[in-house]
Amino acid sequence: MRNLLLVAVSTFAMAVPAVAQDDSQIVIADERVEPITVTATGLELPVGDTGQSITVIDLSEIQSVQGPDLSRVLRRLPGVTFSRNGGAGGFTGVRVRGAGSEQMLVLIDGVKVNDTGAPGGGFDFGNLLAGDVDRIELLRGPNSVIWGSDAMGGVMNVTTRLTDGIAASGEYGADDTVYGTLSAGMVGDRVEAGLTGSYYDTDGYSASANGTEPDGFRQWQLTGRGRYWLADGLSLNANGRYAKGKLEQDGYEWVAPYAFIDTSDLQDTREWSGRVGADYAGEKLTLRAGYAVSDTRRLYTGESYGDYPYETNGRLRRAELFGRYDLFEAVALDFGADREWSRFADSGVTRSSTLTSGHGRFSWNGPVVKLAAGARYDDHQFFGSEWTFGANGAVELGNEVRLRASYGEGFKAPTLYQLFSFYGDTSLKPERSRGYDAGIEKGRRDGKFFASASLFRRDSRDLIDFDLVNSVYYNIGEARAQGAELELRSRPVDALQLGLVWSYVETEDRTAGSYYEGRDLNRRPRHAVTASADWLTPVGLTLGSDVRLVGDSFDDRANSVSLDGYVTVDLRASVPMGETFEIYGRVENLFDTGYETVATYNTGGRAAYAGARLRL
Repeated sequence: MRNLLLVAVSTFAMAVPAVAQDDSQIVIADERVEPITVTATGLELPVGDTGQSITVIDLSEIQSVQGPDLSRVLRRLPGVTFSRNGGAGGFTGVRVRGAGSEQMLVLIDGVKVNDTGAPGGGFDFGNLLAGDVDRIELLRGPNSVIWGSDAMGGVMNVTTRLTDGIAASGEYGADDTVYGTLSAGMVGDRVEAGLTGSYYDTDGYSASANGTEPDGFRQWQLTGRGRYWLADGLSLNANGRYAKGKLEQDGYEWVAPYAFIDTSDLQDTREWSGRVGADYAGEKLTLRAGYAVSDTRRLYTGESYGDYPYETNGRLRRAELFGRYDLFEAVALDFGADREWSRFADSGVTRSSTLTSGHGRFSWNGPVVKLAAGARYDDHQFFGSEWTFGANGAVELGNEVRLRASYGEGFKAPTLYQLFSFYGDTSLKPERSRGYDAGIEKGRRDGKFFASASLFRRDSRDLIDFDLVNSVYYNIGEARAQGAELELRSRPVDALQLGLVWSYVETEDRTAGSYYEGRDLNRRPRHAVTASADWLTPVGLTLGSDVRLVGDSFDDRANSVSLDGYVTVDLRASVPMGETFEIYGRVENLFDTGYETVATYNTGGRAAYAGARLRL
């Protein structure tokens, strides 16, 4: 591991890189508006006004990384690792600070999109492509006080594109891959609205590490959002997303040795989500109300399923209200209420549930000290009542140095699949967690210099797993994840941007008396490093590199199957051709590193791509 870390840091020190761009324009500025988050309270709040660990990545950084694979952007976030079942379109689970991929709540334009039809109720990032994304914000740690069930490990909010004018991009590369996006919109004094469409098609490579037949993926996606101001401070808004994809998959043979092999399986996925609402911002009172729906359907057919195709459908409907009232100078009350209707259907069963919730949070936002504390009450149709608590604070020490700390509780109700499917158990209890976080930071992430260091710990109990012997879901007991994060960003000169993110996570199964006690949680590497460098050359050419190092881990709960650590290097370049047009290209996995994030599943080798962007 020490040698791998040395390689990553050395490459970072020598790398020649890509300055963040907004379409074809280089973004170089010292004075910027402080990033805003909605993951902390459900309403807009400057990141500096909370003691929670939150990172925001904007459009310029997303486009500088290039390409449709959003995981290449997410690996720049502290505490993030991921695993993927094969190539593009394969299930992609994102883990934050050692939490399970199903324990992070994912919002797209404020809509909960976790799949209520999936066994664990997580979100598959394999179906979300980067070209439709304008902004990503990630809160690391439990935050069920504001968001309720599913926010055990963190909350990620993805904002889709809204272009003032017309923007388009297209690229072609390895495995006969074609990717194109088109965005059009307008931003006026009273109206803003826009649509973005994308199409992706690749021949891919074998999902099975031992296979030879390529497994392709094809998807088209449409997103849109808009707002109309009825009066000063009062607006109506709406957003929507539709994605439809077809993924070729491999499967297991049903005779000894039961190997994972090439098969002709298919997964058809259709996702749609949307929200309509109204916002009011007065002198003291701010309100946001809305009604949202997310729906995910998956159909599995092919050789492994024979004459018995399998289909799942999950739908979540949610009515919500978020509010903030300024009681007096520096003191505010955040409050809210919501009701959710969940439904799960597969080839043999249809079930539904309801969840009714309310929360309150007091905050003190002084010039030096910022404090907040709150509680949430949930009433679940099957599990009764649940209370969760949270608190955070920050102290400004001067010279842009800031101390912060937070405590948060999380809970996650068993999914309808875990309760009522053929493998379900109606006696399951909700999962619960308690998270602690403390850190110090200097500067701002988009400024000349930024440094942030954090220590964290999360204790979880009643975690749900699958019993392979009895073929049923059960509560396994306790687990702990703890570690440290470090992020450094520097712009020593206007044309050069350097970045480094390092995460160290120790995980442990702490179920007393079990066979697994003391073992690492599966697919949680201890070390994860991303080093990046971005350089605008004197001739106008932008060059860049990302180096990713991931440490060793285990694929299974028994820690009997190892996943070796790896280092990958990506290179990229772009050059503007006038003020509205840009051409770009990149090489991913430059040294053709072979590795696995899920045992027996393949990963991509060296691949090159070229494309262009237009902005009118």
